[in-house]
Amino acid sequence: MQGVGFRDALCGEALDRGVTGWVRNRSDGSVEALVQGEADRVAELIAWARRGPPASRVDDVRVEDAGGEPAHAGFERQPTA
Repeated sequence: MQGVGFRDALCGEALDRGVTGWVRNRSDGSVEALVQGEADRVAELIAWARRGPPASRVDDVRVEDAGGEPAHAGFERQPTA
């Protein structure tokens, strides 16, 4: 999915919904994100991620509970992991 602006688009969508966290590319070509916020807002962002921006092709979205992850103040792009 790299090279289609997925991370930037996800950041914008997250900010629009008032959720916090981060997004980054993975070295295998996938994208990983941590999203925190009100459950309905997080669900909206997950639904958007299943479609992605117009130039993307999303094959799979996996959702896991991050549990004890510390709270984030905003939403940011992180370097590739």
